[in-house]
Amino acid sequence: MPKFAVVLLFLFFSCHLQAQTWEVGGTLGGAGYIGDLNPDNPVKVSGAMGGLFVKRNFDGYLSAKLNFAFSKISAADANSSSQQFRNRNLSFKDPMKEISLTGEFNFMKYIPDAGPNRYTPYIYSGIGLTAYTPRADYKGKTYSLRNLRTEAQPTRYGKTTVVIPYGVGLKYNFSGKWTAGGDIGYRYTFTDYLDDVSGVYADKRMIPNAVPRSLSDRSPEIGLPANPAGSQRGDFKPRDTYFFIGLSISFTFVTQNCYY
Repeated sequence: MPKFAVVLLFLFFSCHLQAQTWEVGGTLGGAGYIGDLNPDNPVKVSGAMGGLFVKRNFDGYLSAKLNFAFSKISAADANSSSQQFRNRNLSFKDPMKEISLTGEFNFMKYIPDAGPNRYTPYIYSGIGLTAYTPRADYKGKTYSLRNLRTEAQPTRYGKTTVVIPYGVGLKYNFSGKWTAGGDIGYRYTFTDYLDDVSGVYADKRMIPNAVPRSLSDRSPEIGLPANPAGSQRGDFKPRDTYFFIGLSISFTFVTQNCYY
């Protein structure tokens, strides 16, 4: 094979590999949830979130992203505009840890410091795993609700749930290989217990201890009668959802010459 052909093949494969660039960054923002204590507001932020990510950019349009996120969501019936919810008087807070792998698609070809566009909108979706631990404050103490079985569940619900992330965003190449971005993304979960609320009020005879009995029905705390066993406690929807709204900054390791 002629030497110049060997050189051309080397340059082709070298640039092809370099075009598959790595990107690292972090995200800060807010988190919220849609569920039994917030059924109607899909953008209500109730806590903070932060994360780190590593991304593999295959070209100017497609990439794969490994993301680690820490967040906290919460809600309280006492703050609701609904009298029915205020009478129920439940509350929770839930620190969560998420790991996810998502695919990202840029609508415009985007290569920091080397591509034709300084910005692009994008969409993403994928799969993840989230660890969650709903808690509630009661008489000056914080209790983990999973172990208390406040709806007299025969077994404890899981500590983790598979999630399906999906969302939209906008990224901007503000300097060299640096990118700033913003996005909103929802997580479709496979649990209805992010908030420890799902079905009906339990028969208190099925809850042996005083603290879980009190946390299962908190209407008496505000002077209302206890709710009858079997009456509605949750919204009967099979799953809760949570979301992140975040701002990110990242650095892309890209060799510019291979894009010209």
